[in-house]
Amino acid sequence: MWQFDRQAYEKRMAWFTQARFGMFLHWGLYSIPARGEWIRSTEEMPEEEYMKYFDEFNPVDYDPRKWARMAKEAGMKYVVMTAKHHDGFCLFDSQYTDFKATNTKAGRDLIREYVDAVRAEGLKVGLYYSLLDWHHPDFPQYGDRNAPMRNHPECGNENRHFERYVEYFHNQVRELCTNYGKIDLLWFDFSYDDMRGEKWGATKLIEMVRSLQPDVIIDNRLEVSGEGRPEGIRDVQGNPMAWESCFTMNRNWGYCGTDHLFKPGSLLIRKLVECVSKGGNMILNVGPDARGNFPKESVQILQEFAAWMKKNGESIYGCTFSELPKPEYGRITQRGKNLYFHIYENTIGPLPLVGVKPDEVKAIRAVDTGYEIPVSHSWVHSDYPDTCFADLGPDPVLPDPVDYVIRVELK
Repeated sequence: MWQFDRQAYEKRMAWFTQARFGMFLHWGLYSIPARGEWIRSTEEMPEEEYMKYFDEFNPVDYDPRKWARMAKEAGMKYVVMTAKHHDGFCLFDSQYTDFKATNTKAGRDLIREYVDAVRAEGLKVGLYYSLLDWHHPDFPQYGDRNAPMRNHPECGNENRHFERYVEYFHNQVRELCTNYGKIDLLWFDFSYDDMRGEKWGATKLIEMVRSLQPDVIIDNRLEVSGEGRPEGIRDVQGNPMAWESCFTMNRNWGYCGTDHLFKPGSLLIRKLVECVSKGGNMILNVGPDARGNFPKESVQILQEFAAWMKKNGESIYGCTFSELPKPEYGRITQRGKNLYFHIYENTIGPLPLVGVKPDEVKAIRAVDTGYEIPVSHSWVHSDYPDTCFADLGPDPVLPDPVDYVIRVELK
């Protein structure tokens, strides 16, 4: 009977909880119609109509080295790319299908180039693999609430044999775990209705993956579809478990030519801080276009991250939640005896470090410059002798309008 090995788990997760920030890449045939990665489902598009994009696919600007460099400069420590999405199209050279990049005008294994590029930048390599496959003849269509032909009884499931599909996708996962060197993260997606757990042959699949990639981190979507808790997750003993929240920059994961509703970089930076302050990671998605370029808005956001992380990365990497209460003006991350107060809005007067006593403080420093911030002894907070207050000076405007970070070193 399987038993959870906490020591092995923490050893496997050590790099992940140190990294805290990664890049997601959703890319495939759907970048050509540019109406989102679920286009076949949302538009109930027949296979024969979708195949025209297979014939057209030719990302002449694809340069994963450029992608990896942008991820690294933005402060990301790992990258996860869609080896196969729900449409069944494979960016890797699988021997089990003809529906793959090597048979398009691209004419080569795009995952091979990706893993080499990411490793060259010193980043951890992740591969996404969809459990769904709307192209495979044995995957259910009629009546499946996600499948493109769900409302077409002529596409019935009488001659479909799901066990053959399970064998097929297990074989493809074996290829990914065998042919591309060390894989650091395997991102399955996703379970729904009765399509979960042993329906996917999960036990056998995980045993195979672990035999080939013993140190790989595997997400939980063989069982669920991404449900989580706002304060993170814990095991049955109450110990914190590693977790990750994934965000798109706009509203779609795959490239969408008319979706310009990009979230402000400041909001996404604060979301990263929020995840870390709750003990989790954030993976931020980019959907490259049909030619293989990042949208200009995505590039701008990555540059904003690069500027902020260069100054404040120490408040993210290897940090986790603090037992102190969340301050009204921002959030707290912690690593050892270092508390990082993330200040989103200034206070009028000295800044209260609620939960920290004056005699517990060794030093307070501005993270971006290292300059000393004095402990305040102003009369205005004399009624709160058990709370340390930081004197940020007379300027009511914070040096960083997005997130000004101070490090409180405890004795």
